[in-house]
Amino acid sequence: MNRARPRGVLNMTSAGYAFVQTAEGEFFIPASKVHDAFDGDVVEVSRLSSSERGSYAQAGPDRPAARVVRVVLRAHESIVGRYEVAEPFGIVVPEDPRIKHDIFTLRADAPHVQHGDIVRVRMTVYPNRREPAQGVVEEVLGHVGDAGMDVELIVARHKLETKFSPKVLEDVAHAAVGEAEALSSGDYRDIRNRVVFTIDPADAKDFDDALSFDKVGGYLRLGVHIADVSHYVPWNSPTDLEARRRSTSVYLVDRVVPMLPEVLSNDVCSLRPREPRRAMTVDLYLTETFSVHHVDAYPSIIESCARLDYDTVQECFDRVAGGERPAAVSMLQDVCKDPESVLVRLLGLKRVSVGLHERRLKRGGLDFDGVEAKVRLDDEGRPVGVDIRKTTQATSLVEEAMIAANEAVARLLRDGAIPSIYRVHEPPATGDLSALIPILQEFGYDSDVSMSRFAAGDPFAIQKVIAKAKGRLEEPLVSTLVVRAMTQARYVDACEPHFGLGSEAYTHFTSPIRRYPDLVVHRMLKVKLFGRTETTSAEEAALATIAAHASEMERKAETAARESQELKLFELLEEHIGEEFDGLVSGVTASGFFVRLDDTSEGFVSLRRAQEYFILDPERYTLTGSDSGVVYRLGARVRIRVRDVYPFERKADFDLVARLSSATLPKYKG
Repeated sequence: MNRARPRGVLNMTSAGYAFVQTAEGEFFIPASKVHDAFDGDVVEVSRLSSSERGSYAQAGPDRPAARVVRVVLRAHESIVGRYEVAEPFGIVVPEDPRIKHDIFTLRADAPHVQHGDIVRVRMTVYPNRREPAQGVVEEVLGHVGDAGMDVELIVARHKLETKFSPKVLEDVAHAAVGEAEALSSGDYRDIRNRVVFTIDPADAKDFDDALSFDKVGGYLRLGVHIADVSHYVPWNSPTDLEARRRSTSVYLVDRVVPMLPEVLSNDVCSLRPREPRRAMTVDLYLTETFSVHHVDAYPSIIESCARLDYDTVQECFDRVAGGERPAAVSMLQDVCKDPESVLVRLLGLKRVSVGLHERRLKRGGLDFDGVEAKVRLDDEGRPVGVDIRKTTQATSLVEEAMIAANEAVARLLRDGAIPSIYRVHEPPATGDLSALIPILQEFGYDSDVSMSRFAAGDPFAIQKVIAKAKGRLEEPLVSTLVVRAMTQARYVDACEPHFGLGSEAYTHFTSPIRRYPDLVVHRMLKVKLFGRTETTSAEEAALATIAAHASEMERKAETAARESQELKLFELLEEHIGEEFDGLVSGVTASGFFVRLDDTSEGFVSLRRAQEYFILDPERYTLTGSDSGVVYRLGARVRIRVRDVYPFERKADFDLVARLSSATLPKYKG
């Protein structure tokens, strides 16, 4: 009997090669072995023979090279692309660079479609050895160059739902806070006398979490107040079914594709200042050493006194640290009635966040200082600059409070034996971490960190690597490589550890406006507080399915958001063709290396035209000149000239100008 071949979803890269995660592990598929499969297809794979494997840097002991034997299930019924007239055909070139097959249509079937139109084509024949991909134009979405069309393509490709059905809009049309009704029910506590405020990015549109801080009975009381979305979205209502399907809001470069209608997300559920709102409150009573003594969770009526943003809060902290407390108070006068009271609580929250963070690190939690590039657009959707967002005391304040609340709710549900959805994160695979050791040795990290403990996934060894990288030129690279070696957090219907946070119980409770699992957790918390309802059994039966779907939709949303940012990054880079910048070598292949600029955009430097042959060391990720001995390695600083940029493909070609021992040019800021 022939052994069944491994199966899994094909994850294509824009470079043409792919990966397939199967029950037998992950396989690397060279570009020449993908054959007629599309990104997202369920495929059957077969390992390559030893003579076929070659020297693939992406393959390894834990990621053997393989070929696609056949497509088991197609992922794409329709594809979005650019229409090109080639009588008697209309050829649709897929907008997604991961789909390498053009689709042939007949001009006679759609004579109204113009050259350059962006269309949606329904597949009728998938490519095979005998014939090309074929389809029928179903819809004209727009024309290349139309304002906003570039992001519309991303929306269309990922099949994001941008409109709510009339039934859903009717369902929420009369939603109201109803604070008097809430308080008369006896289930809600009136805590409008407490000093509560929101802290968000300056451009935030919805506010689903608020904070408070007080000293009560010898304890530090950290209050986390989350919009009570579950009150407005009952199980199996039209709004609930739509939110369950969408599962998450999607934050694109120029818009938000919301999970819930605007009347909820931006109005009734949004914790606006000086307006009463229903909330789910979690009060954590902390000791002076920041351990949780006890937790009190309940529905509440709150009233935020101020809408603060990260930049303002951070500037307040900076002024206080510089001995300018009156100036910090003055900064808050325009946004709240009692600025001194708010400042006192901000400083208290800052102290709590530092203490919680230190406790989290002591138990093995990891601390990545992420760098996020956010492109600024003008009114026409054209990129005008890039803001690099980094971790600050203000962002850490909110993050630590949310982590603490999420853990507290997870423990309440776990210890109360209430079925729910949890956020889990498995330890990284030993092979993925081992692959980083030669790179870390290149940077000399093995002198301070036990590489064996690092490879074994010891969180404290991983912490040491992250800490050693801080402030060094290679910090973004090392941080990125370690993050990529981590497994992806996901939703499940069982309480399991979260490796990255060093937590034994963790869930998502703090963002029910934009994440469906949080909405489920709110319902389950109410079961814990008030008992089961007539829908509880049905909700429990659906938890596993909801968790799996939410994990899948989260990945789709993250991909779409990243692609939209990258698209505008490359549009901005296109304006700098011919200019020189410093960058960091972020990846190597047999034919050249990738360079990451300071705004996070990347381009490729080809060495095919070099006067010598370069030898790839796939373990140390180095390229060595056969004659000169010159070495290009990850983390090296180089000077490049921008040669070509392809925004729709999110790619750029760079020419190498010089190797650098240190940055000498002004950093590219976009």
